[in-house]
Amino acid sequence: MPTPPRLPLVIHEDDHLLVVNKPAGLNTHSPSPFSGEGVYDWLRYREPRWSNLAIIHRLDKETSGVLVFGKTPIANRTLTQQFTEGSIRKKYLLMTDRPVHLGQFTVKSALVRTGEKYVSRPEHAGAVRAITHFRVRMEREGLTVVNAEPATGRTHQIRVHAAERGFPILGDALYGGTPAARLCLHAEELTLKHPATGAETTFRTPADFPRDPASPQLRQSALARIPLREGLIDPELTNAYRVVHGASDGWPGWYVDRLGQFLLSQSAQPLTREQQEFLGKLLAHIATQQATPTTPSGAYHKLLTRTTRHATATESSPHHVLGETAPDRFHVHENGAQFELSFCEGYSVGLFLDQRDNRRRFLTNHVAANFPVFLNGPAGAEVLNTFAYTCGFSVCAAIAGARTTSIDLSKKYLEWGKRNFTANQRNPAEHEFIYGDTFDWLRRLAKKGRQFDVSVLDPPTFSRSKEHGSFQVERDYSKLVMASLPLLRSGGVLLASTNSATWEAEEFLATVKAAAHPSRRKIVQQHYVPQPPDFPISRLEPAYLKTVWLRLE
Repeated sequence: MPTPPRLPLVIHEDDHLLVVNKPAGLNTHSPSPFSGEGVYDWLRYREPRWSNLAIIHRLDKETSGVLVFGKTPIANRTLTQQFTEGSIRKKYLLMTDRPVHLGQFTVKSALVRTGEKYVSRPEHAGAVRAITHFRVRMEREGLTVVNAEPATGRTHQIRVHAAERGFPILGDALYGGTPAARLCLHAEELTLKHPATGAETTFRTPADFPRDPASPQLRQSALARIPLREGLIDPELTNAYRVVHGASDGWPGWYVDRLGQFLLSQSAQPLTREQQEFLGKLLAHIATQQATPTTPSGAYHKLLTRTTRHATATESSPHHVLGETAPDRFHVHENGAQFELSFCEGYSVGLFLDQRDNRRRFLTNHVAANFPVFLNGPAGAEVLNTFAYTCGFSVCAAIAGARTTSIDLSKKYLEWGKRNFTANQRNPAEHEFIYGDTFDWLRRLAKKGRQFDVSVLDPPTFSRSKEHGSFQVERDYSKLVMASLPLLRSGGVLLASTNSATWEAEEFLATVKAAAHPSRRKIVQQHYVPQPPDFPISRLEPAYLKTVWLRLE
């Protein structure tokens, strides 16, 4: 089992409450079944002790700050009553670049929804009444910081009332605010009566607004998104994650990963001067987070092309652009596990970061509430990992205590996988590594009567082998599922995943479930997982990774 998480976003936890500092850019909960997880979903599916979390109140997606979840029925009941009665005191902090003419005042109105916005109407208009108390805290360099205390809890009420009084919040374009790196609204403080003791308790977290939120270089907004990543990741257990995810972070077509002390930049074009400057700022930020700030670090850039299969390893490998050069092989840590990476081996560096949360599910034996990976625990369980690449899923299953069988069409990647086992003090000789075509070996293993507790199906969108010919994920995934099911024990788990951006989540899930019907295997548990929060989903940057965990009898 991994070390218990020390997630930076957690402010307080006891038997009844979990209090977090919700990062800006993350919903309170998922808006739809196939969209990105909100902080509630991500927490609930992360730890068994958080499986029964209950939403008591909400914050807008772009609002950061104190958010309380109930963990027990008594907490849920008493907190809901306190919010309903209005006895909970909430204090927000906002920043604006417009003048605020009074030092202290109150706004009262009725709020009416018009499309995606809310507007104020006179109190007697018959709509929902909203009251907000404002007080100027400080002014500096053309910016004013204002305390806002809502006496009611209406959607968007602080944003509407601030705009109505002529000082829309910086970054709140919906209500006429100046575009900025983020919406500068933060839930700073929450005071309630503890559900168990009745004692008045205050939870507080300071605002982390960017230093130059209204900078003309608005695409530098990715720097403002760093708190989202760093709030969700235990820095002692994980130092590999995505920092810039294309248009979702204000940089269409550009992607940047942190890989330990190094950055990997990816785009279809050479780096612009602006992008290079951003990488330099990001390296400086990473250096300040290290125990030894002088630790060498550097950045690499990889050109994304459609002709990668015909390029040499040198041509398709990332090229050094900034700072220190990386050794041929180096390690990163993810959820406490160690993985070897390299910038010298061609298109991929050795680890797909978007599967981090799914790999963690093997470590914790927790898919979702009441859905363990291994019904009887991982000790002695058998895991089949097809298209294993460098065996990331296998490593995590082995750390948990399972025995693994990894199949891949590349001897080089299987050897790489063995080194990953060794890096985690697991003996590769105690596990099975099979070189060859996955379909061919699924047939062979079925003939031998092999049975597994978990089968992992995470194929590339396209591959080719001598035995099977070409594999195209949307065309052939159902065949892959059907070929794997004879090897899955009753009560076993199928982990099915694809990174095909053009395949709709509903269609993928329907394909996987339909492929199970001919085998007459009954699906008794199901949990769909989108890509993790450091790969944020937006209209401009739609989801591409889809994963479903299925238990079949």
